[in-house]
Amino acid sequence: MNDKFFLRLVWIVTAVVLTVVIALKLVPPPTTKPSFIYLLPHIIGGINATCSVLLIISLIFIRKGNIKAHKITNIITFILSAIFLVFYILFHLYEKDTKFGDIDHNGVLSVAELAAVGSTRYIYFFILATHIILAVVVLPLILVSFYRGLNMQVALHKKIVRWSYPVWLYVAVTGVIVYLMISPYYNF
Repeated sequence: MNDKFFLRLVWIVTAVVLTVVIALKLVPPPTTKPSFIYLLPHIIGGINATCSVLLIISLIFIRKGNIKAHKITNIITFILSAIFLVFYILFHLYEKDTKFGDIDHNGVLSVAELAAVGSTRYIYFFILATHIILAVVVLPLILVSFYRGLNMQVALHKKIVRWSYPVWLYVAVTGVIVYLMISPYYNF
């Protein structure tokens, strides 16, 4: 596969994923839900936590010059991230957004609920917003980094990883934080 074709493929994949995620916000959920659907947020949180740890381990491996372990760790992280994306899409197909602070799980934030969460709500939305924006940005960076690394285009890999690694790590870590902050308000 040549670089030009792969880069076009990266942009197509990124556009398709972004379109699907946006469509999930607009399409009403199916009326019947599979019973496993409520396990997905917990699995997704676990995958994000695992990816965070694996990204740090990957950095340690490459700093020690262990290219093989670095590659294997990144392949595992990449596969887990792909599984995360499938589970995220599947969950949000069936379940719409949970409202942060919805203590009684009725889908409506009362004045008392808003007062109870206070400024924590702004912190949550800041973390969530940066997480979402950077998740969109990092997808093509990860794909290009992964391609360059697998093809041993070391100089080009290093150039892109300078940007993709910290963003990917931030997205993975904030994914865990978002999960921990929103999970008390799940209505299931």
